[in-house]
Amino acid sequence: MLEQSDFIFQDERFADIQLLRYQVPGFKELSLRKKLLIYYLSKAALLGRDILWDQNNAYNLRVRQVLETIYTQYKGDRTSAEFLQFTIYLKRVWFSNGIHHHYGYQKFTPGFSKQFFIDAAKEANLDADDLIPIIFNPTILGKRVNQTEGEDLLLTSANNYYQDGITQKEAESFYAHQKKEGDSQHPIMYGMNSRLEKLPDGTLYENVWKSGGLYGEHIDRIIAALKEAIPYAENQKQKTVIEKLIEFYQTGNLKTFDEYTILWVQDTESQVDFTNGFTEVYGDPLGLKASWEGYVNFVDPIATRRSDALSNNAQWFEDHSPIDPRFRKKECKGISAKVINAAILGGDLYPSSAIGINLPNSNWVRTEYGSKSVTIGNLTHAYNQAAKDSGLRQEFVIDEATLSLLNEYAGICDDLHTDLHECLGHGSGQLLPGIDADALKAYGSTIEEARADLFGLYYLADEKLVELGLTPNAEAFKAQYYSYLMNGVLTQLVRIEKGHQIEEAHMRNRALIARWTLKNVPEAASLTEKEGKHYIEVHSYPLLRTAFATLLAEIQRIKSEGDLNAARQLVEEFGIQVDTKLHAEVLERWRSLNLSPYKGFINPEYKLVYDKEGNISDVEIHYGEAYDHQMLRYGKL
Repeated sequence: MLEQSDFIFQDERFADIQLLRYQVPGFKELSLRKKLLIYYLSKAALLGRDILWDQNNAYNLRVRQVLETIYTQYKGDRTSAEFLQFTIYLKRVWFSNGIHHHYGYQKFTPGFSKQFFIDAAKEANLDADDLIPIIFNPTILGKRVNQTEGEDLLLTSANNYYQDGITQKEAESFYAHQKKEGDSQHPIMYGMNSRLEKLPDGTLYENVWKSGGLYGEHIDRIIAALKEAIPYAENQKQKTVIEKLIEFYQTGNLKTFDEYTILWVQDTESQVDFTNGFTEVYGDPLGLKASWEGYVNFVDPIATRRSDALSNNAQWFEDHSPIDPRFRKKECKGISAKVINAAILGGDLYPSSAIGINLPNSNWVRTEYGSKSVTIGNLTHAYNQAAKDSGLRQEFVIDEATLSLLNEYAGICDDLHTDLHECLGHGSGQLLPGIDADALKAYGSTIEEARADLFGLYYLADEKLVELGLTPNAEAFKAQYYSYLMNGVLTQLVRIEKGHQIEEAHMRNRALIARWTLKNVPEAASLTEKEGKHYIEVHSYPLLRTAFATLLAEIQRIKSEGDLNAARQLVEEFGIQVDTKLHAEVLERWRSLNLSPYKGFINPEYKLVYDKEGNISDVEIHYGEAYDHQMLRYGKL
């Protein structure tokens, strides 16, 4: 078992991936009761993995089973070029929870030959001929999530949220009817936990993900693990939260899910917390179906003082936001924010994870009961440790003065921007009465992420943060302003393959903000060429803040009024297309740094310790498990 002083954050690299490990500081010091709570909640967080794989594509589980069998049983030369390429492909499939890239959504192109696959499958006594076109034909199931304007987003997306042949128009009409017939004041998140299917007579219906329904076997095992956790709950509130989640899994009733989220939001006393279930809608081009995810965490009390300062002043930030007063919340309710240490990552948060999370996603629950925001401190620490001396800033920052600014303040401001984004940004503003929360359709996720980012950018430069002791001085914010524009215009392009456009909502958001600013407020910042290389040059930081305020006001208007046309125009003009010449330049500069554009995590492993009488005496945490061993072990859970 690795001690903290021996900890190595970076692990293996393959394709465009750098694997990291994260520490779980403070776990050893927890009481046995809390350790066991984390142990069983972690078990539940890992048991929904196959649900996500199937959601991502109907062939994923079979592909994984065949690939893993070949990998473990292959008797040929395991050092051959073909087998090494096969291994890279399998590791990419593991990392992305399926055959499509986790960020770009394109299907992977295998580096091994079709004949190698045929021979290896035959050697392992597998009949896998049906998977040959799935793996090798780029035109079949080519993109997991398609968001291209003018195309049928369902017929051209390879995810498994809708039965083959159901059109976008049919699905939108189906859910529009449900919303019309439902509770307009407290609307459930229609379609969140079901696959839309079609009867032989053409009638559409929902195959609900619940015990006894779709994914029922997996959900029953999650329920069993949650029941194991109940005796170790910290208090009655937490026990009730777990019991209500079990009820939701048993019934599939989305009103019960809202009841669960309300209880979960109201439990702000427990040190250990978790999410488990159908959560984010980025994988559905219509923004309705939620992918399965789970994670377990506990509070970092020292770092939480930072987020407490924000949540305690939430109303001040809302009242001073540069948006139309009609869109401000009159009363900010139940906003809690914490810095946490992740204990386990699962489902759509593993191996690639968010570093900040704000839930629930229900607009009316957030308005009436509030939300929880977390910044995952031990993950950001792992990223920062792995990024030391990478050379990225030296290559892409315009001059020594700006480089010095980033080296001194970027870490502080990046964490603070995450706090502002999650704690206040997502929780700010309100929809006008009668506006459908899904009115922005495929553009909704990008607009929402832009809204939260702009909220954070605007307030990073506010003297209120200096007053609260969150920034060291009135100059620190400049580091985040510069790095944000640099990322949105330049460095995030390393995640895009040549000839492709930007697909992922968070990347579209960053591109939208940065490109809109450069075009509309050129006196604030511009893209400058020096000795054949392009850099962000900031001319006026105060003007940058004004630009962010202007765009925030417009983004909030779009969200509050449900202005689909304006959302479409902004995202299509600024968030999607890639300048091919600039892209080629950035890729070449990146290659010289020998860095991986994507990072993800290997989980720690928890093991029960028994005394001589057979009673559980401790829970040990182990960090050394190899990536392939962990993936193969999870496949057998």
